[in-house]
Amino acid sequence: MTDSILLAAVQSTVPDTVKWSWTGSAIIIGTSLLILFIASRTIRFPQVGPKMPLPFPSLFNNPSVGTVLGSVALGHIVGIGIVLGLNNLGILK
Repeated sequence: MTDSILLAAVQSTVPDTVKWSWTGSAIIIGTSLLILFIASRTIRFPQVGPKMPLPFPSLFNNPSVGTVLGSVALGHIVGIGIVLGLNNLGILK
């Protein structure tokens, strides 16, 4: 009984979604690097723990693995929001 009620609430057609593109990937990579750059200077103890082997450690304030993982995760969340917002505005296709 419950399953049939849930199936009745589902849309019969699938709405248009964002397709993968290099533009969206570049936006997500850029936001991840920007947030890593900002977070490595605003986190209270960014160097605590094992160091991340980055090509330019002084540029990113020599962050730890935890700082990089947290910053890149937040960068993906913000980047996906930007890509979805630009897609809804019709700028990205």
